[in-house]
Amino acid sequence: MTAVRRWIAHLDMDAFYASVELLRYPELKGLPVVIGGGRRHQPELQADGTRQFATLRHYAGRGVVTTATYAARDYGVHSGMGLMKAAQRAPDAILLPTDFEAYRHYSRLFKQAVAEVAPVIEDRGIDEIYIDLTEVPGAQEAVGHDAWGGVRAVAQEIRNNVKRTTGLTCSIGVTPNKLLSKIASELDKPDGLTVLTADDIPARIWPLKVRSINGIGPKANAKLKALGIETIGQLAECDVAWLVEHFGRSYGAWLYRASHGIDERPVVTYSEPVSMSRETTFERDLHAVRDRATLSAIFTDLAHRVADDLQRKRWVGRTIGIKLRFEDFKTVTRDLTLPAPTADAQLIRQAAGQCLKRVDLSRRLRLLGVRVGSLSRPGAGDAVSLAGAAAKAGATPAAAPSARRSRAQLAAERAALEPELPFDDQAAEAAPAGQPAHDGSRA
Repeated sequence: MTAVRRWIAHLDMDAFYASVELLRYPELKGLPVVIGGGRRHQPELQADGTRQFATLRHYAGRGVVTTATYAARDYGVHSGMGLMKAAQRAPDAILLPTDFEAYRHYSRLFKQAVAEVAPVIEDRGIDEIYIDLTEVPGAQEAVGHDAWGGVRAVAQEIRNNVKRTTGLTCSIGVTPNKLLSKIASELDKPDGLTVLTADDIPARIWPLKVRSINGIGPKANAKLKALGIETIGQLAECDVAWLVEHFGRSYGAWLYRASHGIDERPVVTYSEPVSMSRETTFERDLHAVRDRATLSAIFTDLAHRVADDLQRKRWVGRTIGIKLRFEDFKTVTRDLTLPAPTADAQLIRQAAGQCLKRVDLSRRLRLLGVRVGSLSRPGAGDAVSLAGAAAKAGATPAAAPSARRSRAQLAAERAALEPELPFDDQAAEAAPAGQPAHDGSRA
């Protein structure tokens, strides 16, 4: 009896956000397009029916590239790059605003298309998944002289179904494990299909840079390079004891296994979220004194958005945290633990405010975020606990987590919070002697 061969696929949508935008604006196909603009970069419909698009040439602000088409990547533009830097490399590239609602819609569509063929799926984000193909009918069969023709046909069927359902292309790597499949899905992008076995590791995997392994970050890469190791093959030649000596028992042993393509991790079809967060990067750096009103409104809105996420997905959390990134790109986080879990916007806002008071706000801010962690499902005692936590915080709890609030109610809640915003205290302390802190009001 022939042994069952393990087949794991990694599917990665090709330039996902940009490709979704090209469905909407097909006239941009083949052009350098960058996603990451704001509302002001929305294309304008002209009298003759054509659209006028913004370009990077005149961009000014602190935004970052969310993604870019392959034509833009040819200019050196990539995800995470500042838009100002991208403008230097590709000034005539088209700039489009992000539309996460559309991206989430197409994400659901492509995952449904995959599930029609292979239902064992591990969701790894909006544009990528792992798929266990081991027991999919036909995956273990040979096709003609192709021993792996069966699994290749299954993977191609998945690609066809995704294209038919969404109009988008994807790249799939199929190997015996998740680590190798993640690498393989990048080898023939875009619109590629790569099937590898352990026998292909020396020819296809070892010549690659060590950064191709998911789990080797910039620091480990720099250390490996300093030790004279730049390719996966060079890493595979290292003795495991030597790697443990330089990188520690756990990571050193993992580096050895990874370089030899060893990975036993299963495809996990469901995982509990560790935390939920909302954050925003400002178009310009904001100051706690001069931009207090703007920061206060943003901070409150982030707390409400996190609370809405928790309530919609039926979670509560005890650990409330904040994230701030300053003008020098240094990032600071603070958190505190509540006496009881909550999904209440007002309690989250107040707890986040207490965290904020523990941060020096003399520098300008470019990013602000609110996070809720230590998540659990709401229980029968949570309503009482919520009331007790609210009393400790000097607040009145909002409606039960399942209640939906109107826009007017949200506005009223936000307005009620404004006098208690921590930016007030910080601003008052930061204002020069004899000069009142700016409160954002007009004369």
